[in-house]
Amino acid sequence: MDDLVADLQMLIRQPSVSAKNEGIEECAKLVQKLLKKSGAKSEILRLRKGVAPIVYGEIKSKQNPEKTLMFYNHYDVQPAEPFDLWDDPPFSGVKKGNKIFGRGASDDKGELITRIKAVEAYLKTTGDVPCNIKFVIEGEEETGSEHIEDYLKKYKKKFSCDGVIWEFGYVDAKNRPIVGLGMKGLLFVELSVQESVRDAHSSLAVLIKNPAWRLIEAINTLRNSDGKILIKDWYKEVSSLSKNDLGIIQKEPFDENVFKKEFGIKSFVGNKKGLEAKKALVGDATCNIAGFVSGYTGDGAKTVLPGNALVKIDFRLIPKMDPKKQVSRLKKHLKSKGFSDIRIKVFHGEAAARTKSSHPFVSQVKAAADKSFGKSILNVSNAGTGPMHPFVEILKAPCISIGSTYMFSRIHSPNEFARIDLLKKTTKCMCMIMDNFGKN
Repeated sequence: MDDLVADLQMLIRQPSVSAKNEGIEECAKLVQKLLKKSGAKSEILRLRKGVAPIVYGEIKSKQNPEKTLMFYNHYDVQPAEPFDLWDDPPFSGVKKGNKIFGRGASDDKGELITRIKAVEAYLKTTGDVPCNIKFVIEGEEETGSEHIEDYLKKYKKKFSCDGVIWEFGYVDAKNRPIVGLGMKGLLFVELSVQESVRDAHSSLAVLIKNPAWRLIEAINTLRNSDGKILIKDWYKEVSSLSKNDLGIIQKEPFDENVFKKEFGIKSFVGNKKGLEAKKALVGDATCNIAGFVSGYTGDGAKTVLPGNALVKIDFRLIPKMDPKKQVSRLKKHLKSKGFSDIRIKVFHGEAAARTKSSHPFVSQVKAAADKSFGKSILNVSNAGTGPMHPFVEILKAPCISIGSTYMFSRIHSPNEFARIDLLKKTTKCMCMIMDNFGKN
């Protein structure tokens, strides 16, 4: 693992912003190079022109060719803006003490390096791996993994496996890794209103309707102040958390004060506390305003009546919520409330996925995490979203997230960093996971 830091710095220094198609091809080739260096057979897979390639790697086990473990990761990153809030250039990969800074340091290049280095260490030490290993590393995760389902269908036979280690995993404030058994789904939409052909003087607000007010009135019907979504049948197919799930949630530590201090907040939505707050992170759907744009937002005053308004909303979905059904319900809701003039644009839909805690893969991963970190925390579902559902549905393989991402590592924000000590522990953990998986 001597070159773990250097290889991560090299990856960070290669921009790979999928939202801008910046450096995607170059980064894919760099990842392929790193896989080959580790001892894996690697190739770049393509779907069609204009779609980011997948970097595929494979190592066939001599001792256990019957079982296959997949590492799913991504090489693309979020945009680095705003640049002026970074202490160092976002793609510099600067090392300061126990931290490496840069866009993608944790999400997801740091995590990817731990998987590659674990395989490399095993091959250098024993000349073999405990089971077949496959790498599927995509370049569109940060823009919604739009084509991952098509890739999984096209290369279903090549990607076949018995278990998937997901692309990341959080480590809490007490350095305990969180072993995640699922992820929430996501529905991202844009609502917009065009009232007049151009902005007008605000004195005309007595005659011309303000599209910003129109949108505010519409989105105010979507949820209540406690966060419950008010759209008819939104929760129709949803099942309650099982007793087993509730037992896991009760045991999971969650320091409310540390969380609130980190984000500078005084209370949670609906004034949730204790178990209710933990249950919400795992099993509650959300309706979140991600951005609202209308009129003048610059410095000083400008008395303007905007001609249009736009709001971007993301809904976190829980198991059994079908994104397509939820879109239909959203449209019916707005129409029934008298807002049929509001335009709806759907950007992305992803269903939720979970692996049952009773699956043998869970105990194998948790045992490795406990041994490498001292103690780990079992989590029924991550509050965030990833394309886990198509892996479960198409490959029929259980997916578990475990990794090195310190929960306050500022992913998607300026000064994102990875902790070197956690990268090393996670690399050892990946070796142990491979060993446990191969033996059972």
